[in-house]
Amino acid sequence: MFRTALRNVLAHKARLLMTVLAVMLGVAFVSGTLVFTNTISNAFQNSSAKGFDQVDVAVRAKHQDSKGDAVGKTPELTQAMLDTSAKVPGAASATGVVNGFTAIADKKGKLIGGGFQSEGGNYWGDKDARYPLKSGTAPHGSGEVAIDSETAKRAGYKVGDTVRLSVDGPVLSPKITGIFTTDDGNVAAGGSLALFDTATAQKLFGKAGTYDEIDVKAAAGTSQAALKSALDRALPKGQTETTTAQKLADDQAETIASSMSGLKQGLLVFAGIALFVGTFIIANTFTMLVAQRTKELALLRAVGASRRQVTRSVLLEAFVVGAVAAVAGLVAGIGIGAGLRALMGTIGATVPDGPLIITSGTVLSALAVGILITMLAAWLPGRRAAKIPPVAAMSSVHATATTKSLVLRNTLGALFSGAGIAVVIAATTMNGSDGQAPMGIGAVLLIIGVFILTPLLSRPLIAAAAPVLRIFGISGKLARQNSVRNPRRTAATASALMIGLTLITGMTVMAGSLQQAIDRMASSAISADYIVSMANGNQLSPDVDRTLTTTSGITASSPLRNAPSRIDGETEFLTGVNGSAIGKLTDLKVDNGTFKVAGTQVVVDDDTAKSHGWKAGSTFTTHYEDGKAQQLTVSAVYEGNALIRGIMLDNATLSPHQTDPADMQILVKTANGASSSTKDKLEKALGSNPAVKVQDKKDLSNSIAQVFTLILNMVYGLLAMAVIVAVLGVINTLAMSVFERSQEIGMLRAIGLDRKGIKRMVRLESLVISLFGGVLGLGLGVFFGWAAGELIGAKMSTYELVIPWARMALFLLLAGTVGVLAALWPARRAAKLNMLSAIKSE
Repeated sequence: MFRTALRNVLAHKARLLMTVLAVMLGVAFVSGTLVFTNTISNAFQNSSAKGFDQVDVAVRAKHQDSKGDAVGKTPELTQAMLDTSAKVPGAASATGVVNGFTAIADKKGKLIGGGFQSEGGNYWGDKDARYPLKSGTAPHGSGEVAIDSETAKRAGYKVGDTVRLSVDGPVLSPKITGIFTTDDGNVAAGGSLALFDTATAQKLFGKAGTYDEIDVKAAAGTSQAALKSALDRALPKGQTETTTAQKLADDQAETIASSMSGLKQGLLVFAGIALFVGTFIIANTFTMLVAQRTKELALLRAVGASRRQVTRSVLLEAFVVGAVAAVAGLVAGIGIGAGLRALMGTIGATVPDGPLIITSGTVLSALAVGILITMLAAWLPGRRAAKIPPVAAMSSVHATATTKSLVLRNTLGALFSGAGIAVVIAATTMNGSDGQAPMGIGAVLLIIGVFILTPLLSRPLIAAAAPVLRIFGISGKLARQNSVRNPRRTAATASALMIGLTLITGMTVMAGSLQQAIDRMASSAISADYIVSMANGNQLSPDVDRTLTTTSGITASSPLRNAPSRIDGETEFLTGVNGSAIGKLTDLKVDNGTFKVAGTQVVVDDDTAKSHGWKAGSTFTTHYEDGKAQQLTVSAVYEGNALIRGIMLDNATLSPHQTDPADMQILVKTANGASSSTKDKLEKALGSNPAVKVQDKKDLSNSIAQVFTLILNMVYGLLAMAVIVAVLGVINTLAMSVFERSQEIGMLRAIGLDRKGIKRMVRLESLVISLFGGVLGLGLGVFFGWAAGELIGAKMSTYELVIPWARMALFLLLAGTVGVLAALWPARRAAKLNMLSAIKSE
């Protein structure tokens, strides 16, 4: 039986090629994902480990007490602590570390890096072992700076150039005295790093005489654990915490692995989709191969082969096909992993250098996935073939599906579909994340149910295309009849496209609806013309608000100032605003009370009010960060959203209790409204500061929606793999169908249907099947998009379903194009058949 299976594989090389390709693509996606994520993780871990070469124990301020209370004065690392650390037994040296956000502008004045990766720090002395100088000298004084070599290369800076940069105040223009190399992960990820001398860094970052961290190097023969113990004994209790470099490296590696885990899982989901689609193709292929060899298998049964041996023969075939496809997929996956790593560099998301990582787990996963998927898909056709009695197989009376089997299939499909719809609808009534898992289960059940019902659905839906097909005469009529002749085969072919288009349509519906919801939120909640903020999301200096209030053309402005407090024993963040102007800058819907922010009167969003049981007129006591308490009165409860929420009180009331007031955003209203000239005027008033963003409402909504757009484009790219697999399935099905109908095609040629007619028939058949899958995919996609939107709408009051009709028409056109392209080779093959040879074939 093994020799028979091997002979069958070699005898049907062309027929199995598409199956091998389908499995190979899925395996390549899996192995490529594993290679890529393992390589990136290893590169960042090695880079972070190098970053701890110059430290054995890190000393940091202890920010919270044992209860996690974030309110109160944060401890500081003083010069005395640095001196103490340098003198403890076993310490070779101690370095004071200062860091903070520093925006560097390129030669055109635009921000370098992604905002969050724009960092600044201190260069320790004349030669800092953490940052080896590539050229130039260490910075000294407020007019000098050193920058990393990657930033210098990207922006074209060299030693002696003047660079524009900003911390949180005015734009500075120091001279570049040095260019250094670094293993900093932010720089490796495309960010920038600017270093000042220690005194300048402390002044710029508002940390005069203090440090963010003290890095202690152990003397020869002293272990990290011994040095840590010595520091713990020497430093003030309760104010500092010490961590060994090994622990820091392990924590960093764990953080990197955790962050890469999400990416890996996301990519593997799409790899699973490609394999799921490929499973239909494999099952379809082996069903057709087994059907074509029915008499051969019957003969084997007649000469003594058992049912188990026949099934085993088919599974051995599948094993050989799966093994070949898995090995090819593994090789292709290694190439995909290397390609994705190179692609990161071309889009600006650079990563540290490192080798391509191919683990034994990756190899085993690729082989296991390829072989198991193929054998599982081939098991049912093999089992079905083995159950056919030899005599029945010889006479082909088994070919037509029994009414009982069709009723059973349709009943099972209806149950799955009904259960899936019920679970999805039930999930839409749940709160946010609680409904995600049930919705996922319901979606899987519904897709399986629709797949099972597809043969039943194919007849009426394909029949709807009959009026159009009549235009093409006899070729159109034959194409329609061929499409519904074998509903199961049509279902398996169309389902591959259906799954891909379901996901693409669902994501498009959600993205379009979210974009509109964000636009509405920005326009309805904010009546200000501009929102001013830091490029990295950090706090703005109060000087920015003072500058704006003195700028001509501004009619109202209000900073949004966050401050921690304790209310009812819990930490709550207060939002300080300009009480007299905030009503002109926002347009919030008030549930009850009168919107008034002045003195001890505050306004509260509905979620916070509900959690504390407040309403208009309620009073509560807050404990500020300086420890003082004050009773506040709720004047109104408003509907909060993702842009504005929380407890708002007047800055005149809040600021006296803050040691270092800073603003998160500033809302600005101008006399002439939002325009490019007004925006330029505001930016110039702020010194064309690369660290500060000036956005109108459209800019704000676009920046939020940009994340969803990026994800959507990634999804389109990843789902393209599933669509390619679906195309292979259509080609495979049509090619084998042409082979199966050779005699019929020969007869059609003999009675007068020319080669053009044969080609047209095959192309129309492919087009109808593809459009059938496309219609099902669009329908399911809209349903899932609506259901997911119901979950989102529970947290976003401006959310409303948007049907992207133009995009859906494009997707349907794509499905039709897939059908036409997939039919090119099978149609050409059918037209080339010799009619006499075809008529004589069995």
